[in-house]
Amino acid sequence: MASIYDSDLERNTANFQPLTPLTYLERAAKTYPDQTAIIHGSLRLSYRDFWRRSLQLASALAQKGIGKGDTVTVMLSNTPAMLEAHFGVPMVKAVLHSLNTRLDAAVIAFQLDHAETKVLIVDREFSTVTKEALALAKVRPLVIDYDDPEYAADAPYPKGERIGSLDYEEFVSSGDPEFSWSMPDDEWDAISLNYTSGTTGNPKGVVYHHRGAALMAYANTIHAGMGKHPAYLWTLPMFHCNGWCFPWTLAVQAGTHVCLRWVRAKAMYDAIADHGVTHLCGAPIVMSTLIDAPDADKREFPQTVTFNTAAAPPPEAVLSGMADAGFAVTHLYGLTETYGPAVVNEWHAGWDALDKGPRTARKARQGVRYAALEALTVLDPETMEATPADGETIGEVMFRGNIVMKGYLKNRPATDEAFAGGWFHSGDLGVMHPDGYIQLKDRSKDIIISGGENISSIEVEDALYKHPAVASCGVVARPDDKWGETPVAYVELKPGKAATESEIIEHCRTLLARFKCPRTVIFAEIPKTSTGKMQKFRLRELAKAL
Repeated sequence: MASIYDSDLERNTANFQPLTPLTYLERAAKTYPDQTAIIHGSLRLSYRDFWRRSLQLASALAQKGIGKGDTVTVMLSNTPAMLEAHFGVPMVKAVLHSLNTRLDAAVIAFQLDHAETKVLIVDREFSTVTKEALALAKVRPLVIDYDDPEYAADAPYPKGERIGSLDYEEFVSSGDPEFSWSMPDDEWDAISLNYTSGTTGNPKGVVYHHRGAALMAYANTIHAGMGKHPAYLWTLPMFHCNGWCFPWTLAVQAGTHVCLRWVRAKAMYDAIADHGVTHLCGAPIVMSTLIDAPDADKREFPQTVTFNTAAAPPPEAVLSGMADAGFAVTHLYGLTETYGPAVVNEWHAGWDALDKGPRTARKARQGVRYAALEALTVLDPETMEATPADGETIGEVMFRGNIVMKGYLKNRPATDEAFAGGWFHSGDLGVMHPDGYIQLKDRSKDIIISGGENISSIEVEDALYKHPAVASCGVVARPDDKWGETPVAYVELKPGKAATESEIIEHCRTLLARFKCPRTVIFAEIPKTSTGKMQKFRLRELAKAL
């Protein structure tokens, strides 16, 4: 029977519009047109400029026939062009695909083909590897070169040749600054595409929708404690889960994006001191870079800076060092499939008075659900029954809500498996504490998180097996004070064969991105069960003792 509240009350354009983060930038530009939106070296863009350039990018894309469902891929650092792409691309109902700038050519080529890329915008710093990828790929996108005016000679990679048919600035300038942009037809429409690390075979394409991005922008504002006009330093790569959706978040409070092409201590301290940075995000390696910096690189600043980190919980010594340096650390947890952070360690003031042991134990927990997430739990993945909230019974961490992905692009079996039983299965194992806080205990997929980047142990093992002397191998995480974790390889050689550690590492570097390669190789017999299955838990124990 229909409710009286459903009678003659219908959706229409006056009372219902699809949620999208695009309107946040429009509002900021109209309300605070002169507020600084982007700082990049000597460049300053106001919100008026940011909005205008995003419209021009959208217009230029439309003139090239880009529209709903088309993929625009970018290979960019944390630069103004990357921010403009987060708005200009979805303004024409296209989908933004951000490439990890550390990937090798083969993986880039796979992603270009799988995403059916129509336009590729590439920073000249990455033109060499991108050119190699295009030679391997089947797609033939329109390639646009971005020549960053603030590129410095000490960048991680030398600036390469132009490989495109158009220059980014010329392309944007060709667009109409009064372009009539389009709201999404439905808030469920795709806004971006991000690829997983490829734990088994090729990486999976995670699809975000406008609704989730819009809600994440609000949730980030709340959980990061962003007041009016925050200043955000881009240490987290924008290619990683769309920078945890912070490219869209800053527009909510008309904040300032302080761009940073790569993480360096002096550049971070200078930005914090000179631009009044209030917030930044990053892996533990960024914290280590800050607190271990030479005194000559450090600067004093009056404000307390919120540092959001999402990886293994920082050691007490690191937290103390960060506090002494003027940073307040917030511990988050999430996955690519949850738009980045979806869990936050909500800290209670009373916990500050606890002894070191109990206080550290609370800091080690991942926490409770984001305001934009509807449910977070720990279940037995077989029975889908909740585990006891005793802090001891291990189950799988699962999510449900509007900041969970649409699914995996062109991979229905993987999508169905991930959503089995009406929950998103994280693949992470954890416990539920009596107060409702979750804590991770292990990664069921053996992912290694190094410097904030996911490394698949299976991918590294596959590379090792290509060496003619390797009979058996296992790759696990080794705790590392600087990187959080680094991969260590245990290798069993074939009878009569020989190899050195440096030879094995160099072999891996010919097949993998350098950050994925083992830092240490141990030649030993691989522990196995009676059925011949490798006992990775024993390898992890050995790695911790190294």
